[in-house]
Amino acid sequence: MRGVSGQSPDIVLVNGKVITVDANDRIAQAVAIRGDRIVAVGTNAEVRALAGSRTQTIDLGGRTLTPGLLDAHNHFSSSGADLQSVVDLSYPAAKNMADVAALVGARVKAAAPGAWVSGRGWDEGKLAEHRLITAKDLDAVSPNNPVYLTNTTGHYGVANSAAMKLANLTKDSRDPPSGTIDRYPDGTPTGVLKESAQGLVRRLVPPRAETDFDQGIREMAKAFNAEGMTGLKDPAINSTQWAAYKRVLADSALTVRVFALWLGGNSTANAQRVIAEHAATTKPYQSTGDDRLISGGIKLYIDGSGGARTAWLYDEWNKNQSETDTGNRGYPASNPDTIRVLIRMFHDAGFHVSAHAIGDKAIDWLVDSYAQAMREHPISGLRHGIIHANIPTDHAIDVMADLQHKYDAGYPEPSATFTWWLGDSYAGNFGVERSKRLNPFATYLKKGMIWANGSDFSVTPFAARYGIWSAVARQTLLGQYGDPFGRAESVDVHVALEAVTIWAARQMFLEKKIGSVEVGKYADLAVWDRDFYTVPTDGLKDAKCVLTVFNGKVVYGDPRQLGPRGGQ
Repeated sequence: MRGVSGQSPDIVLVNGKVITVDANDRIAQAVAIRGDRIVAVGTNAEVRALAGSRTQTIDLGGRTLTPGLLDAHNHFSSSGADLQSVVDLSYPAAKNMADVAALVGARVKAAAPGAWVSGRGWDEGKLAEHRLITAKDLDAVSPNNPVYLTNTTGHYGVANSAAMKLANLTKDSRDPPSGTIDRYPDGTPTGVLKESAQGLVRRLVPPRAETDFDQGIREMAKAFNAEGMTGLKDPAINSTQWAAYKRVLADSALTVRVFALWLGGNSTANAQRVIAEHAATTKPYQSTGDDRLISGGIKLYIDGSGGARTAWLYDEWNKNQSETDTGNRGYPASNPDTIRVLIRMFHDAGFHVSAHAIGDKAIDWLVDSYAQAMREHPISGLRHGIIHANIPTDHAIDVMADLQHKYDAGYPEPSATFTWWLGDSYAGNFGVERSKRLNPFATYLKKGMIWANGSDFSVTPFAARYGIWSAVARQTLLGQYGDPFGRAESVDVHVALEAVTIWAARQMFLEKKIGSVEVGKYADLAVWDRDFYTVPTDGLKDAKCVLTVFNGKVVYGDPRQLGPRGGQ
């Protein structure tokens, strides 16, 4: 047994299959907790022997215990706020245009005359019509109330005519830098706005209320716990979101660990401001307080979306898998030379940086920027990340591997669930050959690399079990294009679990404190109704959490309902 001596534990969990995810992937039977820490991991007899008169014994009844699962990329605070006030247009709530119209129309009827109506989550790849929503689809149910509906990716959306009128958006309006106004052949806007063009309308939408952020964070924490999840990385936050986190933490309602990334912007002036405001407190590798709320680093954007076909590619985008979107190779999110300067500024200031990069050209630009920064100013341990890293070139993978091995940097932060939840749109847009390169996890392993998996919620559902399953199965939700991604880049469940536990913990700079079931680490644990290591692949997706422990306390489930049971 591995343990520490001292007082009796507060809790012992026995008679389980404990998947430790330690360096040897050791399997144990029981765990002891004192305070907020794990104090023993071993056999039933060894751990039971530590129990005192006041120790609570939880009989797992043969169930599987894992570390609390983590999400390396989750828009936790903003998406939680959206859930309070925004129309949910995600699948299966919206399966066709009639569903979209009905959902929006119901909200319009409940709204005051002229009030804005916002929605989120639609995906043309899941709609029966397999096309973008347009203003014409919305005007019939909302002729007077302005409407803006954001696609599930967040990189494009659609406005109705009332909203476009308020924004003075006409056929004479020009595309803004790094943005696209979709148009009919005569130049009239369809209502679809991509990337920075969204700002033409979204700047008019009333901001979320502070109470929405507070309530959203509380509800998201509970929802995470119900999925056996105990930590996340929240990218691109602002001071409003940070203040909401602090309020919820002060009320003891933040039952997850949050590693926050400040939005770095796209100008040197903004970067200087962010550095001045946060440099003193954004060094998680030096001090993380109680490890509940961490000011962790900076989020930047290199390019756009695979769903919108705006991500920055070397070759033209596809449509409907085999057609070519002639002339469209996407574009950078802002001046790429400026972004390279910003990376260097934050790097020199000692910040951890993670940047959004979807397309192959964008990923090359990002990793080459990291490599240049390291050559000119070597700093080991900043763990710079490549968010999404959808279709990296061989060059990019080699650079990432070199950065990881030499500088503890260059870590992909992908979303395995993109192949599933966005897979039908992605397969059509990336085309046959590029689709096979999406999320090249097996290649990463061959190069000796690790990565941290994230959901990108609310882009895809946040439950980490979906990410585990997706990394193994590589299947799409609806199968519109058959089996476009194949199994060549699949990994086994052991690796998929590491990507949502110990490897994700590394990208939160907490791998010595969470991410595995080991003595001395925080008691962040999850108990499941099935054994991840033996259940058939399809069973991974439907795993149910029955108990979650965070910081040594049960935050989900009832231990009294556990105990001996039949086979798993």
